[in-house]
Amino acid sequence: MSVRIVDIREITKPISSPIRNAYIDFTKMTTSLVAVVTDVVRDGRRVVGYGFNSNGRYGQGGLIRERFASRLLEADPKTLLDASGDNIDPDKAWAVLMSNEKPGGHGERSVAVGTIDMAIWDAVAKIAGKPLFRLLAERHNRKADPRVFVYAAGGYYYPGKDNSALRAEMRGYLDRGYNVVKMKIGGASLAEDRARIEAVLKEIGSQAQLAVDANGRFDLETAIAYAKMLRDYPLFWYEEAGDPLDYHLQASLAEFYPGPMATGENLFSHHDARNLIRYGGMRPDRDWLQFDCALSYGLCEYLRTLDVLKTHGWSPSRCIPHGGHQMSLNIAAGLGLGGNESYPDLFQPYGGFPDGVRVESGHITMPDLPGIGFEGKADLYREMKALAA
Repeated sequence: MSVRIVDIREITKPISSPIRNAYIDFTKMTTSLVAVVTDVVRDGRRVVGYGFNSNGRYGQGGLIRERFASRLLEADPKTLLDASGDNIDPDKAWAVLMSNEKPGGHGERSVAVGTIDMAIWDAVAKIAGKPLFRLLAERHNRKADPRVFVYAAGGYYYPGKDNSALRAEMRGYLDRGYNVVKMKIGGASLAEDRARIEAVLKEIGSQAQLAVDANGRFDLETAIAYAKMLRDYPLFWYEEAGDPLDYHLQASLAEFYPGPMATGENLFSHHDARNLIRYGGMRPDRDWLQFDCALSYGLCEYLRTLDVLKTHGWSPSRCIPHGGHQMSLNIAAGLGLGGNESYPDLFQPYGGFPDGVRVESGHITMPDLPGIGFEGKADLYREMKALAA
């Protein structure tokens, strides 16, 4: 049986919105949508793997088209196959993508590679005829758990949005089954953010928990000032207070904030993850790690990150990835992560779940769809199918 990648296509799509966090607005935000086309046929259809990058980093069409796609297409197809010869080996494909690349200084290439890697894993699971989460569980000698914790990420700053609108937004998430919600901080004064937090806490009461996210906005002094304010509240976590590479800042916060903290979405390799664990003062009994495979060289690199964490005494259950995409849902269900971010009302059609999947008591149940399951989300699959046509 022939198994070849015959084409790789990319289109840059807008996911713009007038929202903003403490650091950026999303008025010009884009994503790269990728199709990895194979010559394999399953159920009368050519197998195509799909991928896209997470929000917060822009589409990487230039890098994908001019540098990385050509490496795969020019490689001897036999060198990309697994030991059986009946499927693509994602690690071999990843090695080709990263050939002739120097280490470190990730720039935007981690996003470009992560997007293609997502599409390759989608194709591999489809060729195998299995949901990706079940394929991952089998390969890692685990029992898949299709029930995955998800939380609602929102609470962005928005023109004309007052605290009553913020409360209504959070109430909407509770009405849809979420029991953890997240809001942005750091884009207003500390006093204003305190009022926003108290408004949300009053709205959700005992029905849910609140996480807050500063998106790396603070210097150490401001991060500590917020920590002293935030520790008065029963928060789910205090996220990304300072620059993601400022491990000293992160470690210093533990002296002032005893509650759970979260970070990692803007760290893009297993080396970065190791440095965070070594020097960032993260506590494996309460803190959360948010590495996002779509932004950090893909699942192949994410697996190396999980190995690093295990070496340092961290359970994969302390990982709740950033990004709100179905790829991380599959990783969570297959490899025992703690859950996944969700954007109920933003970055569509790329966020969310397959059609018919509902949030119940803060969890969703993964359907048994081949691959990542993109075909189960009609609005997203229309975009993908058009690219592959």
